[in-house]
Amino acid sequence: MDMLDKSAKENVKKVRIHCLLDGRDVDERSALSYIDQLEGKLSEINNSEGFDYAIASGGGRMLITMDRYNADWEMVKKGWDTHVLGNARQFSSAKQAIKTMYTEDSNINDQYLPPFVISNSSSIPIGKIKKNDSVIFFNFRGDRAIEMSMAFDSPNFNKFSRDQIPNIHYSGMLSYDGDLNIPKNYLVQPPYIKDPISKYLCHEGIRSFAISETQKYGHVTYFWNGNSSGYIDKSLEKYIEIPSYTVPFDQKPEMRAPEIADKTIELLNSGQYDFGRINFPNGDMIGHTGNFDATVKSVEAADYQLSRLLETINKLKGTAIVLADHGNADEMYVLKNGIKKTKTAHSLNSVPFAIVDPLFTHSYQIAPISSPGLSNVASTICNLLGFEAPLHFDNSLISPLQIK
Repeated sequence: MDMLDKSAKENVKKVRIHCLLDGRDVDERSALSYIDQLEGKLSEINNSEGFDYAIASGGGRMLITMDRYNADWEMVKKGWDTHVLGNARQFSSAKQAIKTMYTEDSNINDQYLPPFVISNSSSIPIGKIKKNDSVIFFNFRGDRAIEMSMAFDSPNFNKFSRDQIPNIHYSGMLSYDGDLNIPKNYLVQPPYIKDPISKYLCHEGIRSFAISETQKYGHVTYFWNGNSSGYIDKSLEKYIEIPSYTVPFDQKPEMRAPEIADKTIELLNSGQYDFGRINFPNGDMIGHTGNFDATVKSVEAADYQLSRLLETINKLKGTAIVLADHGNADEMYVLKNGIKKTKTAHSLNSVPFAIVDPLFTHSYQIAPISSPGLSNVASTICNLLGFEAPLHFDNSLISPLQIK
């Protein structure tokens, strides 16, 4: 969004909004309702204040701008070409763009809408990002904001040809990567995450590995380490990224689950590690597509690879935790006004937390926590590894079994 070229509100006369349409954590075809609300508000501001606020471009978040973990820089380039250069299919309004694409493809949902730009009657884009603009990236989570921030903010950027590099002032909503200082300017100080569990485990000399494919690689490294992109202690840790396929997820519902499992089994059998963390993205990524048959196949693939891991862990007399951070594939349809509709958003159902312990001797039990959640998992891991969890961690999900 090119705005805030002067700090005083009364001097901000022109604002252009570059939209990424989701259809993932909301109804799959809900973009028009949000566009109506946004355009209504912009019209109200323009009429009452004499400003010039408008939507300038857009597209589906699975096609342009919002790649993550260096999986597909072509997505970022499409975003640059659309938002900065104005090179995309032209429409007179965002509403016209979305309605046209719905009509042309009855199966398309919002996150897969092709890029578009809004142009005037002379076919000139109304909001290309140009010299002396100010741009704010309104995204609070770092994984999908880092790459576009690099394109705007890095003088030595070389991931794709930007063709034109406007001299602008760029800010993120917050710092998306504090280690790499991306971006240089941001609006809100990010939360400080004190003592993530990786730091504690490294302090105790625990040898660990983290593995996933590109789509969730940061979830077992960057997020796990308190929004830090690097190692806590490289002498004790091994991070492995298996490149994700760059085709639509429902075309390869097994994703890279077989390769993740193969490598994990290899690492477990090496005897070099005390702890490992693995993420199978299948249920989440395919669930977001709304393709029921592909989602079934994705869950079957993840289940089979998990069974292989558990078989290996049982042979090694290890312990496994099986859990999810949220639901998705568990709920693929909803009823609205008696009509069955595809659901692409995360579910709000409780998620499983299972401990697989072949040497279990009834020495511990599930703790009586009234509202258990992900924040309790760190202490649980510490306990299963034989350590007392730090006092400032949330309580463990297990407790010693009191024998009467």
